[in-house]
Amino acid sequence: QVQLVESGGGSVQAGGSLRLSCAASGRTFSWYIMGWFRQAPGKEREFVAAIRSSGGSTYYSDSVKGRFTISRDNAKNTVYLQLNSLKPEDTAVYYCAADRTNWQEIKRASRYGYWGQGTQVTVSS
Repeated sequence: QVQLVESGGGSVQAGGSLRLSCAASGRTFSWYIMGWFRQAPGKEREFVAAIRSSGGSTYYSDSVKGRFTISRDNAKNTVYLQLNSLKPEDTAVYYCAADRTNWQEIKRASRYGYWGQGTQVTVSS
């Protein structure tokens, strides 16, 4: 079992920044691919970014590439998502997720077995 707790959400104006954190406990954090997803009201959960267990590779959705950065600190059992140049369309609940899934499957929410409770990000124009 892996327990995940997100923090760092909030309300910002367009162009602003936030840093989300996801603290993990339970099984060995460094075993897991970590992903960030988001869900806006009335929309499906959407892949945002993922990072390999070692931190050696990352992958982003086209909608956030160049603005968001995913990173991890395996010594602190924490994964981060730096959100820069925020836009109103980034408004959503952001979730972190963990699994030992195949890297080719990282954009599929169904492939992740562990999820946090989510943190709200609201961007005003």
